[in-house]
Parts: sequence; structure tokens; C-alpha cells
Amino acid sequence: MNNELLLVGSIPLDTPEQVFATFGAPLGKYLFAMPDGEVGPRRHWISRVHYQVLAAHPELEILHRPAPDENGVERQFPRNAGDAWWFKVKDGVKQVRFGDPGWRLGYARDAINSYFVFKTMKDTGLLAPHLRFQVSIPMVNSVLPPRIFPDKNDLEKIRPGYEAATRAEIATIVDKIPGKELAIQWDCSTEVQDSYGSIPGFPLDGAIERNLTEVRNLSPHIPSEVALGYHFCFGTLGGWPRFQPDDLGQAVKLANAFVEASGRRVDWIHIPVLDRSDDAFFAPLKNLKPQDARVYIGAIHSMSGFEARIATIRRYLPEFGLGAYCGFGRLPVAELPGVLNDHLKAAEANARH
Repeated sequence: MNNELLLVGSIPLDTPEQVFATFGAPLGKYLFAMPDGEVGPRRHWISRVHYQVLAAHPELEILHRPAPDENGVERQFPRNAGDAWWFKVKDGVKQVRFGDPGWRLGYARDAINSYFVFKTMKDTGLLAPHLRFQVSIPMVNSVLPPRIFPDKNDLEKIRPGYEAATRAEIATIVDKIPGKELAIQWDCSTEVQDSYGSIPGFPLDGAIERNLTEVRNLSPHIPSEVALGYHFCFGTLGGWPRFQPDDLGQAVKLANAFVEASGRRVDWIHIPVLDRSDDAFFAPLKNLKPQDARVYIGAIHSMSGFEARIATIRRYLPEFGLGAYCGFGRLPVAELPGVLNDHLKAAEANARH
């Protein structure tokens, strides 16, 4: 695996074709799967669901929305957590349900459209023939974090319905895209923060178990011929890293629990790391139990310290691929050439070790 790369998902270009040509073509030989860049509104990750899905739901009330831009024009995506969308389940609603199953959340529609471009570019030889098409979807607790529902009791009213809507999206995706061509990645950010007991009102005791229900209810529904992965994330809203743990201990425990709870083969896991190279931070990697899953470490950043990070990681995890800490959706487009170059250099450096 030592020259393998993972692209987490978002790349701030305008079209899937641009993403496949700019990143998929030069990196293809290092990749297992290729995302479409989460172009358009998905660039802003869960915020897209908040303003396209939740803000329009008749059983939800908007309590807070991002402040307008300087010229007074509406702003749909937040600058930071304090600028985010907040919601309330309306009085009298016991369970929020979502209509138009399989299409309501928009993930299936976008995946099917992007897959057509992906397949066309593979057929013409512009993309490597071994690549799968990667669909990255936020896990339920990440889409509906406690911070956007001031009344925490509302989470129990909305999460089951959103989970059902997500399961329906998956069913549509696997029905429309050949399984042998498909890879599905769950993006898990709130789950990571919760596992460290860092969310107010949610204690460390029982934190990992709180997040296993969504795994048990979703991952087993993904057919075995479809590749499955997990991206664990420290978050980039307001700047990366939004969350800075003291070590990887709870992230490793969470990854082990997710693999065990998946009810099927897990093909890869991605664990981000901070800009440090001390043993105390990385030592918990020795307890990682990926079973047969590929392990990608999100170490491609702050490249002046890259070699030192890799050397420390290898003391605890002999074999691993590499990725960035997260997707690049919130980065300026002008930084993308440097990001691409960092990935190429990282693959070559990791292979030498």
C-alpha cells in the first residue's frame, strides 16, 4: 500500500469532468477509487443538506441562518460553527419523515449524473481502467450534529427519518451504478468529536456506542460487490483542524468499532493526523484493527514536517497509504496545483520507505 493514495472527496472545481481530468488522470495509478469532487453545493458538505433539505422541510423551523454577505445578499453556507443553520422540530411532531425516498437528499441524483461522466472518461482512456467511482456521503450524526439543534431532544425526532432517507439514497445508487464500479465512503466528523467526549452534553462514557446504530443500520445494506470505506475527520468549518485531539486513541477505538459493526467487509478506513510527529500522538495506531481494510493516513499537509510524521507513523503502523486530512472544498482554487503536487510527492516518498 505504501504508494497508494486516497482522495477524500471534495475538490473545488466546477464540473466532474474537470475533477477527473485534473486529479484523476495524474493520480489514477495511485488510487483505488475516484470521487467526482463533490462539485457545486456539495462543496460545502453538510451545509448543502441544511439549506436544500432541512430549510425546506415543513416539520422544521429555522432558528438561525448564516449572516448575509457584506453586500446584503443571502449566504447559504456558514463561515464557521457560530454562523451555521440552526433548526427546531415543530411542536407536535413526533418523528420527522422525508418524502420522495431515494431522491430527496440529492446524493443519488448527483452520483448517477457524475458516474456517466466517469464511465465515459474511462471508456475513452482518460481515466485508469481499474478505478472505481467513489461516492462520499456524510454519516447521519454528522449531517445532524447537536450544534444545529439547540433542543437536543429534537435529535431523536429527526435522526431516524434522515437515516431512512439515506438508506433509500443508497438503494437508488446501487440500483443505478454497477457494484463492481462503485465505492461508497461514509464521512464521519461529529462521530469523531463525540468519541472524545468533546460535544457539550454528550459524555465520554458510552460515546462510541452512541454512534454505532447508524453504522449497523446503513452499512449492511450496501451489497458486497460495492467497496465500502470510512473517512474519519477532525473538521474544517472555520479552518482546519476544527477539532484537535491530544492523541489518536479514541479515533482508533472508533475505527475499530465501525469496522466491527459494519456487518460486511470494510475496504478502507482513513484517519487524519495533525501537524506533529511525536510518539504520544501516534502510538495508539498500534491498536488499530482494520481487519482486511486498507488504511490511509491523512498526513498530506504541512509538507515541511511530512517526512517526520511518516517516520513516526511507521513505528506503529508498518503499512499504509496516504491522503489529505480532509477534502479540499473550502480551499481557494488557486491552491489546487500545490495540493496535487503534494500528493504526487507524498506517494513517491512513502514508497521509498
